[in-house]
Amino acid sequence: MITLASDFGSPYPAAMKGVILRRTDARLVDVAHDFPRQDVRAAAFWCRETLPYFPPATHLVVVDPGVGTERDALVVRVGEHALVGPDNGVLLPTARRIASEADADPRIECFAYEYDDPASTTFHGRDVFAPAAASVHEVGVDSLESLDALSPRESFAADGTPDVIVDCRFPEAVVDTDAETARGEVLVVDDFGNAITNVPGSFLDGRADETLDVNGVSAPVTTAFAAVDPGQRLLTVGSHGYVECDVNRGRGDEAFGLAPGDEIAIE
Repeated sequence: MITLASDFGSPYPAAMKGVILRRTDARLVDVAHDFPRQDVRAAAFWCRETLPYFPPATHLVVVDPGVGTERDALVVRVGEHALVGPDNGVLLPTARRIASEADADPRIECFAYEYDDPASTTFHGRDVFAPAAASVHEVGVDSLESLDALSPRESFAADGTPDVIVDCRFPEAVVDTDAETARGEVLVVDDFGNAITNVPGSFLDGRADETLDVNGVSAPVTTAFAAVDPGQRLLTVGSHGYVECDVNRGRGDEAFGLAPGDEIAIE
């Protein structure tokens, strides 16, 4: 299996698939191609929240604002999975989660993918990363060392920090249990308009049916959208484990006046 994720929209992903299918009969699975354009952190978040649920596979992720520059093409091996994409941090949150959830807690191994001058300096998804994913699939995750195009870069534990590879980490919220406040930021907004923060869901433990303020906007704490009337604001713990600012059958980002990267204070 090869999964594909990008910010390309349509029809560019079809070209990547064509390149792969000319070299392999791998089963291709689209994860998403509508990630926020050139937003590495958002893509890293959504990949971290989706790719670890797949069985062992090669995962092709292309959100690449640095296309055409000297940034490396990267192959990351973690357990039975391989991740292929630009060296801009987009792969590492997924790799860390896969490693942390594996029984053996494998190391994260990073390889540089060497390539000739591509046909286009603006579409490395087609000319660099799709061929790399096909090659990884063909030799198998356990045999990456047999690929002449790959050269080892570095290896580190799931809780470690790379020295050479570009890292990507999500900011941590500051929770003051005595003052009963949490300060953080909005990580992403999904297609429903749910504003997903970096405040851990545990902040809402024991607060069901209480009313809290988010940047001065009041909303009740609930465990389900339907606990409030349609169009009403709510705070809940989403499936990603973080506090969300939502609206039942509406858009939380609009109702709370929030966008990705905005600072929040919950009191």
